[in-house]
Amino acid sequence: MNTVTTSGIQPRRGAPAWRQAVELLSSMRFAIALLTVICIASVIGTVLRQHEPAANYVNQFGPFWAEVFLALKLNAVYSAWWFLLILGFLVISTSLCIARHTPKILADFKTFKEDIRVQSLRAFHHKAEAALTASPAAEAQRMGQALAASGWKVRLQERHTPEGTGWMVAAKAGAANKLGYLAAHGAIVLVCLGGLLDGDLIVRAQTWLGGKSVYRGGGLVADVPAAHRLPATNPTFRGNLMVSEGTASDTAILSQSDGVLLQELPFTVELKKFIVEYYSTGMPKLFASDIVIHDKASGEKHETRVEVNHPARYKGISIYQSSFDDGGSRLSLAAVPLRAGIEPFTLDGVVGGSSQITLGGEALTVEYSGLRVINVENMGEDGQAVDVRKVNLRQALDQRLGAADKTVTRRELRNVGPSISYKLRDAAGQAREYNNYMLPVDMGDGAPPVLLLGVRDTPAEPFRYLRVPADENGALQGFVQLHEALHDPEQRARAVRRYVARSVDSDRADLQAQLTESATRTLGLFAGAEAIRGATPGGLQAMADFLEHAVPEAEREQAAQVLLRLLNGALFELNQLAREAHGHKPLPQDEASARLMQQMTVALSDLGLYPAPIVLMLQDFTHVQASVFQVARAPGQTVVYLGCLLLIVGIFAMLYVRERRLWIWLSPSTDGARATMALSTNRKTLDAGREFDQLKARLLPAA
Repeated sequence: MNTVTTSGIQPRRGAPAWRQAVELLSSMRFAIALLTVICIASVIGTVLRQHEPAANYVNQFGPFWAEVFLALKLNAVYSAWWFLLILGFLVISTSLCIARHTPKILADFKTFKEDIRVQSLRAFHHKAEAALTASPAAEAQRMGQALAASGWKVRLQERHTPEGTGWMVAAKAGAANKLGYLAAHGAIVLVCLGGLLDGDLIVRAQTWLGGKSVYRGGGLVADVPAAHRLPATNPTFRGNLMVSEGTASDTAILSQSDGVLLQELPFTVELKKFIVEYYSTGMPKLFASDIVIHDKASGEKHETRVEVNHPARYKGISIYQSSFDDGGSRLSLAAVPLRAGIEPFTLDGVVGGSSQITLGGEALTVEYSGLRVINVENMGEDGQAVDVRKVNLRQALDQRLGAADKTVTRRELRNVGPSISYKLRDAAGQAREYNNYMLPVDMGDGAPPVLLLGVRDTPAEPFRYLRVPADENGALQGFVQLHEALHDPEQRARAVRRYVARSVDSDRADLQAQLTESATRTLGLFAGAEAIRGATPGGLQAMADFLEHAVPEAEREQAAQVLLRLLNGALFELNQLAREAHGHKPLPQDEASARLMQQMTVALSDLGLYPAPIVLMLQDFTHVQASVFQVARAPGQTVVYLGCLLLIVGIFAMLYVRERRLWIWLSPSTDGARATMALSTNRKTLDAGREFDQLKARLLPAA
């Protein structure tokens, strides 16, 4: 008989609505529905990144859906009021289910049901009858001892019938199956209670009832008022603690959906040294922190190391190694002007800080956002740099599927050196982010090394890189000098004269004049000094506009080749003049110089799309690292572990422990006793049939 049902407690008193509500709340179907909702919410919380700035959701999903997600608190599912409410109802519902079924299960656990009618035994699926030679009492004792020796619990009942005195042997095994039900449901309650204890419920209660409020501003941690700080006696919390090398901190930051709360710690964490090791791909292999914990109450010091999956624990608080960041590295930058009228200068800054500069009468703020010391790129794919940390599933499948003789492209991993990220913010608050590499990068295929200057308008976009050829010193000066000469009319005229003199004999004055005019116009178009339909775009775009405007379509291809030859020749002479003016040796007329000038031409053309008048190049730095810890006081952790243990035991008991009940009625007969045996099990399996056959052969040998 199954004592577990899906219906709930049905009160006999009270209004109908009250009785229906109690029945629904205590029913198994309601608990299953709540579990389904929690599972769906957990999937959303896993797929959708939590506690991101609102602007990130707007960039990714658009204003409408971002507003919907924020209104439903999907950006903070596990701390949303509705999620905590569902957990609370699940605890109540499951507890009522347990309370309703526990008395029945315990009563069923104790009873042997020895009062079953003899006629009922013949209706069971597993049944047998046999004649035995001994008396019913003797056979009952023999069978009881045999079953008890096999692990069955046995009860013997003597019955007086018209035929004489008979004996009922009632035995049962596998009663732990019913206890598995209680263990599994109790595990759900414990896990939910642990989640409520370690969740934001207690923190939110302090904001609701304890006079605390979420902090939405900025500034230094030390300047945050006490109304936004939680005491060190807070029974549960989970926050982040960032400590730079050589510094200490005692305040953790608890992220909330609408701001932050500060959590005071009963100790101070000092970071002595941060250790990080990398794989050849540039991914971190190991990062660990050597820390000193200073107890505020006793003044004791406790030195320890925190690694990933190896936290430190002190006074009931666990310190986990979460990640690492820049701890305020000191930077020395050179500002290289890309526009006329700006003088070069130097800047000293700190990552996370800012500097004020003025360019062309406009006030700008330089925000130093990051320093990356190691940049490992894959340079083995047709000379193109590929971020080895990016997963490209299609490429991976293409490399490993197909013909058996397909070769996999060899990866050439190379550290291309440090890079600096910064933002230029104008007076209106608008900013662009820049990412510049410190050292030239060899792109392969015989191309000259280039300095990569990246820019993007929003954090959601990838960086777009301007590739500028490096000079013989690995710097931008050669390119900048050519750029300055290109925008000097006198330098352009001298370069054209040298180009014409080198290309046409001195006795061909008519050709010299014609070539001078064409080269001057071509160089002027490229420099942006010649207007096309009222615009001066400059670069290769200006030459394309000129061809479209002034040359018939049938002749454009040939005219384009002529213009490119004129441009290449004039730019080469212009570069030679710029080098001579700055005391550098002229370039030889060889293939390497031709590739250099080709890259110079493309970079000069693309420079018009670069939005900043200067570029900040990293000259030197002092790397300071910071460790990001997660500090947590989690009293519900032990409760959750106990719940998980109960869940394992309960599921194992329900799935692998079969409840069996055995009855043998021994009635008196002229030759001894007549036995009627029946077996009941909660699941019909092949094992039940085999076990019944074994019992029959053992207990009813005469059958």
